[in-house]
Amino acid sequence: MRRALRLRLVPALAALCVSGLLATPARAADDPSLRQLLDRLVAAPGGPPGVIVVLRDGDRQRVVRAGVADLATGRPIDPDDHTRTASTSKAFSGAVALRLVRDHRLGLDDTIGRRLPRLPHAWRSVTLRQLLQHTSGLPDFSASPRFVSIVKADPHHRFDSRRLLDFVAGEPLGFRPGTRYHYSNSDNIAVALMAEAATGQRYEELLRRYVYRPLGLRDTSLPQGYKMPRPYMHGYDVSGSGRPQDVSEALGVSGVWASGGIISTPRDLTRFIAGYASGALTSPAALRAQRHWIDGASEPAGPGRNSAGLAIFRYETRCGVVLGHTGNFPGYTQFIAATPDGRRALTFSVGTQVNAASTPALLRRLRAAEEQAVCTLLTRQPVRPPSSHGR
Repeated sequence: MRRALRLRLVPALAALCVSGLLATPARAADDPSLRQLLDRLVAAPGGPPGVIVVLRDGDRQRVVRAGVADLATGRPIDPDDHTRTASTSKAFSGAVALRLVRDHRLGLDDTIGRRLPRLPHAWRSVTLRQLLQHTSGLPDFSASPRFVSIVKADPHHRFDSRRLLDFVAGEPLGFRPGTRYHYSNSDNIAVALMAEAATGQRYEELLRRYVYRPLGLRDTSLPQGYKMPRPYMHGYDVSGSGRPQDVSEALGVSGVWASGGIISTPRDLTRFIAGYASGALTSPAALRAQRHWIDGASEPAGPGRNSAGLAIFRYETRCGVVLGHTGNFPGYTQFIAATPDGRRALTFSVGTQVNAASTPALLRRLRAAEEQAVCTLLTRQPVRPPSSHGR
């Protein structure tokens, strides 16, 4: 059983200034259509054991949830439960990079050749802008057969996070930089390395200085191991025929680092995306560049029509537009989004991994529920649920 679980986890891994909120727990009557969709999501075949949505409007916060944080105890999910943020970590690397752009310590047209000369010569013309928008052409280290074999042999293996790109150093670019969109975990590893090269400081310290402290994130960190800080929302593998298996600590995160290793809470994530989407951490010029949209979806796709900016995505839903990011990791799926002014924001955290490759039907249900969460956020009165699941 343990070996079968390990084999399922490896491809799953490859798929991967606001404070003082007034917390007012939601009643079922607050958002009947959203709550209904969350209940259906938990009850669906292969559905998550638990899901929580945190909605913030100015200084007001509401919580809508279904299921549990821990099947062993039946404890409900709390906004202060820790969770793996998965690829929403990429937005954090964007926040660091755009802060350094604001301070003129990095430029969007800085190249790998200039900032990271030890990386392959064939990659030298790739720019920070292209890395942030996934148009770099860098091969994805997490799909490397050698990387995958190491994880299969030891899911808790401690990688040197700053050498992850070595797994694909012998490979050419997938396409000429700037000509195509292709989502790659390698991009945000290179972004973090560029930030370190420009400042002489470790990426973890840059996160603390330029993101956590300014936005008041007290329960957010980038660890190297596999342990979860308590309390935490448990993540489950529900793909087997038996009881869901707790995979919260099944994999170490040194092998995803800046592309997916951050641990946070729904409350902190909502604060983060409100500040990040509004441009609170960068300059007006950098914000305009960040919001140059091209065709491209986050992974997994978010609600509505997706388009890609610089380490952020635009989600055009039936109720309006929000900016944010999604992510998935064994045991967890995330969606964070905010209005462009940052006044309204949400975090949607799910206790199992959902993506198009492994759970397409569940992803359709999830996207429908995410869109309903956006509608609940943007409209002061609950709106009717869609007639069909997803798009």
